[in-house]
Amino acid sequence: MDRDTARVEPWGLDGDRRWLIVDEHGLGLTQHQHRELVTMRAVSRTGGLTLDAPGLAPLDLAEPTEGEAIEVRVYRDRPPSPVRAAGPEADDWLARLLGRAARLVWLGDPAGNVVPWPVAAGSGAEVSFADGTPLLLTNTASLDAFNGWLLESSSTEGPLPMSRFRANVVVSGAAPWAEGEWVGRRIRIGGAVFHGSNECVRCVVATIDQETGERGREPLRTLAARRNIDQKLLFGLQMTVRAEPGGPFGEGRTVSVGDTVEVLD
Repeated sequence: MDRDTARVEPWGLDGDRRWLIVDEHGLGLTQHQHRELVTMRAVSRTGGLTLDAPGLAPLDLAEPTEGEAIEVRVYRDRPPSPVRAAGPEADDWLARLLGRAARLVWLGDPAGNVVPWPVAAGSGAEVSFADGTPLLLTNTASLDAFNGWLLESSSTEGPLPMSRFRANVVVSGAAPWAEGEWVGRRIRIGGAVFHGSNECVRCVVATIDQETGERGREPLRTLAARRNIDQKLLFGLQMTVRAEPGGPFGEGRTVSVGDTVEVLD
C-alpha cells in the first residue's frame, strides 16, 4: 500500500509488516510457496487490517489484543516471535485463498524481535516481520539502469516495475547504484535518520510478477551477469533506524513523499 507519510518507529515504518501468514506449524508462508498471495490486497488501518482477493468477500479484522499468545517464525532459522492469532474467520478466509490450512497472526510488540545480524552502534536492533532490516531502500536510477541492461540483452522480459523489488522507501535524483556507496553511512530522510546496513541480496521471489503471479527469470538472470558481487545478486539498500538525539522514536520522526535525502557520513 502506497502512503504519502509514515511515522518512523525503532522497528521501521508504523504498521509495516506487523501481520504474518503462517502454516499449521507456525512457519511463515510467502509468495515462494504460494503465488496466489500476489492477488491478495492487505490494507492496514488504525487498529486493524482489511483483506481482499478475487472471488472472496473483503474481510475487516481488528488487531487481536486478547487471547493466548503463540510463537511463530518468519523462517526456520529465525528466533520465534510472540504473536496473537487473528482468529478462525481470518484462517478460513486464507484457507479458501491458498487451498491449505493457514493462520493470520499479529505482532503487537516488535521490541523483542531483532535484526538477524550485528547492527551498527547507535542503530536500533528491532525489526517487525521484515526479512532482515526494517527498511529496504531502492533507487529509481538503478532501476532505469537495470532496465537498460534488459533492453541490451536477449531477455524477453521487462521493463520491470519497482514493485518487483518490494521496497518500502524509493528515492530519485541519485546516480545509478549510488545506494551501494551508502553502506555504513547515516542517511537522513525527512525527520528521521537511518543507517545503511548492506546491499540487499535478491531471492527467487523477485522473479514473480506482482500483478499476475507468473514467474520468470528476471531480474536474477541480469543481476547475475551485471550485479553479482561475491556471488550475491544485489539490488537495493537495507537500512536500520538510527537512535539519533532529539526525542524518543515516534515524536516528529516521519518520512514523506518529496522529502530530501541526505547522506551524512
